Amino acid sequence: MAVRPLDLWNRWSIQILLLFSLSLHVLLLPLAGIRRHKASVLLRVPLWLAYHLADTIGIYAFGLLSWSDAPRDHRLMPFWAPFLLLHRGGPDSIAAYAFHDTQLWMRHLQVFIVKVLAATYVLFKHLPRGDTFLALAAFLMWAVGIGKYAERVVAIRGGNMRSIRRSLKKQPPARHHHFHHWDQGLLKNTIDEEEAHLRRAHCMFHIGKRATVDSWLEKDPEHNTFEMLKALRKEDSKGMWTFAEMQLSLLYDILYTKAAVIHTWPGYFLRITSCVVIAASFLLFHFSGKDSDKVDVGITYTLLAGAFLMEVESLLNSLGSSWAYAFLCTTRCSWLRYAVLCTGRWDRLRQIVKAIKGRVGSYGSGRRWSGKMGQYNMLHYCSRRKRAYTPLLSRVAEMLGFEEWWNRKHYSATVDISDDLKQRLFEYIHRLTETGLNSQGVIRKSWGQDALEREDKDLYERIKKDRNLGVEFQEGVIIWHIGTDILLATSSRDTGDSADLVKDIRMLSNYLMFLLVDHPKMLPGLAQNMLYRRTCENLSDRCKKHGHPTTGSIGTMLKEIFRLNDGPNVTEVDHINAIANTVYKEAPKYSHNVPRLCYANGVAKELLNREKDKGSKAVLNLVIEVWMDFLVYAANRCSRESHAKKLNSGGELTSVIWIMTDFLNQEAYARHKD
Repeated sequence: MAVRPLDLWNRWSIQILLLFSLSLHVLLLPLAGIRRHKASVLLRVPLWLAYHLADTIGIYAFGLLSWSDAPRDHRLMPFWAPFLLLHRGGPDSIAAYAFHDTQLWMRHLQVFIVKVLAATYVLFKHLPRGDTFLALAAFLMWAVGIGKYAERVVAIRGGNMRSIRRSLKKQPPARHHHFHHWDQGLLKNTIDEEEAHLRRAHCMFHIGKRATVDSWLEKDPEHNTFEMLKALRKEDSKGMWTFAEMQLSLLYDILYTKAAVIHTWPGYFLRITSCVVIAASFLLFHFSGKDSDKVDVGITYTLLAGAFLMEVESLLNSLGSSWAYAFLCTTRCSWLRYAVLCTGRWDRLRQIVKAIKGRVGSYGSGRRWSGKMGQYNMLHYCSRRKRAYTPLLSRVAEMLGFEEWWNRKHYSATVDISDDLKQRLFEYIHRLTETGLNSQGVIRKSWGQDALEREDKDLYERIKKDRNLGVEFQEGVIIWHIGTDILLATSSRDTGDSADLVKDIRMLSNYLMFLLVDHPKMLPGLAQNMLYRRTCENLSDRCKKHGHPTTGSIGTMLKEIFRLNDGPNVTEVDHINAIANTVYKEAPKYSHNVPRLCYANGVAKELLNREKDKGSKAVLNLVIEVWMDFLVYAANRCSRESHAKKLNSGGELTSVIWIMTDFLNQEAYARHKD
């Protein structure tokens, strides 16, 4: 006789939900770390489902346990209620899924209270009174479940900006006194350079947190903080980039993981006692009455074993984390600091934990920024959107009303930032922090102004007078993006010594345009979506002659129809150059209806005239300086909340630029104060 699904669910629904809850908890362990990097949708969707389904599953399971008659017939079912609390505590690597979770921590607190009351009700109503061992095991698991779930709520609350600002005010003056001492002694003996920069980032993380909540260093009462900052002057480009990336990684930890609450005396105590209590519960259950269903007994053993293994994993990871090093360096227990750090015991544990993580191969476990920049080119998009063979998915997206989303993703690409560009940006920021920022660490001048005035003050005045820098920042990006493509298209500049320079210019231009189209909140000023659309329409009218041919081979047709991505390539720009030349040649025909194209042509004309006097290389150096100024201005003037939100999906180049600028500016302030 076939078993009907409804009968199966009615009989085993609670067991299925408990095992499903455990499976979601296990799934979160490897997937939680992917948020540090730009993970694919195939990984982020399971993570999103696992995180949010856990709440739904827990509430539904508590409802069944509360109102079903099954707990009366299955004496072990009430014992399972605390495991739902334990599972909702989640892994240490994920507390808040997104930044808005930290702002809505009261909602998480409300759900926590409801679930604790539900678990308490189930235990009180259904737990057998005659089995002392089972009752004691249930009480122990109930206490552990409440502790782990409460820790998660506290971690979410501690991740919002207000809590971070409040923690800085309450932080004692001597908090980092020992840190600097041990940091200097241990950096020489660290195994790799990346670990050394991570420890130094921990050492100065209180400065990074101040930057996040816009609190100026001058209010810091510590004298050794200035000494730490001045040590940054010795860092080269590679070292400073690594240090900045580590700072952002630590910021990610306190925003989205439990790091801020784990690495405290209560946090370590909870992990140690959890392992002991779960082991004790396992033994108590083992010696309790065995008159239950064998399936229920097997499920209970599975839940206990899974809980114990995950708590042991949590304890080892917390003790071997770099946050534990920070805790040991700042603890007031000098004997503990000496016994663990000076003897090298913690370093050995750290290497063991790192080796285990390396073998397991957790997704997104690395702390470094991915080093990838988004790319989007207006001329490329306008030349490709009206081609003969429209991609199949593009037609589907248009029918479903997702055309704009599809265009943003389909016509975007990613490239690795070059070491040469990193060096240029580092040198530019170094120069800017000497005189270009005010006492609050904010750039004094408008976008592009510093670079243009350094070249020629008259040049800046002419460009400003003609409105060729835009009234708003995003308008300036559109104007200079098109103007740069026109400049690079008018003659062959991507050969010889200028090839790498031209490539870097295109990368920066396309990256700022990518932010404007895909992540406008990462840019300062008013959003210019309507302005962007109108400019695209104007460009499309002039791009018809340079689209793809209406005829071609069957292979070409199929390739275009099933193409998944069509982003700009900085080395294949013939079609972009053709359109740019057309835009430039038609400049006399433009009226007030296409002002952005007029302004872009004005930029190109000004630069081409300057090229006749100064030479091609000098103009290219000027253009990349302007784009670097745009980039640094965007990073500096972007809201700190936007930087914090973007860390949840891999972070952006602008975030690295922002934190690096802030540290180098404060280093310059500390040096000049002497």
